Amino acid sequence: MSLPRRLATVAVLALALLALFSAVSAAPASARLRDPFSREIVRPGDVDADPYHIEHVYEVQRRLKRAGLFDVTPNGRFGPVTEAGVKEFQTRNGLEPTGVVNAPTWRLLIKQTVRGRSGVPSGCKDAGWHACYSRWWHQVNLYHDGRLLNSWLVRGGAASTPTRTGKFRVYYRDIDHVSSLFDAPMPYSQFFSGGQALHGSRLMMDPYVGHSHGCVNFWTEDARQLWALTSTRTLWVHVYGRWS
Repeated sequence: MSLPRRLATVAVLALALLALFSAVSAAPASARLRDPFSREIVRPGDVDADPYHIEHVYEVQRRLKRAGLFDVTPNGRFGPVTEAGVKEFQTRNGLEPTGVVNAPTWRLLIKQTVRGRSGVPSGCKDAGWHACYSRWWHQVNLYHDGRLLNSWLVRGGAASTPTRTGKFRVYYRDIDHVSSLFDAPMPYSQFFSGGQALHGSRLMMDPYVGHSHGCVNFWTEDARQLWALTSTRTLWVHVYGRWS
């Protein structure tokens, strides 16, 4: 085989290997968010800069606080105190103490910091898909056929516009909804009671600060995750617990 032909063959093989490597590398990133108890990887130096740029640092800090490993006010900045809390959590759970919240760390951190399990309505464990929002614990648990798949930190309505309690069925969805009342974006909306919906918020930073007008606010990435799992399925929504 001549040298030019050999070089051409090598080039084709290199491009094929590059394409294969890219496909393999990309697959886990997209698959992770469909796995139970999954989130994006969070590292020291990450910052929740604004509602359009959430890196899930507030969530790491809130969950470490629930685990008794973060005793300061969450600020959305992954600094030394947050890193120390992550390393201690990893050490306690037999993980390598890297300080990086990777997939194995998220799985354990979310599972161990789900609150109010005994208060979850029994209907959440029925067959089908159920999003169960605890107004007191600021969390939505997703169950499928009785199995807990994920739990997200959220916020609900204010005292004057509370999220209505009860069992509902999602009746309308709009991936790019804009509120006609407040002219506010509501990405990945899944409406379950009148104008109340599960949706991504472009206003929420910390789910324990502020309230909605009755909807259940998710960080947009989390609303997209819920949408990917449930938007083509019948989804029941259970709202329960004291207002907080």
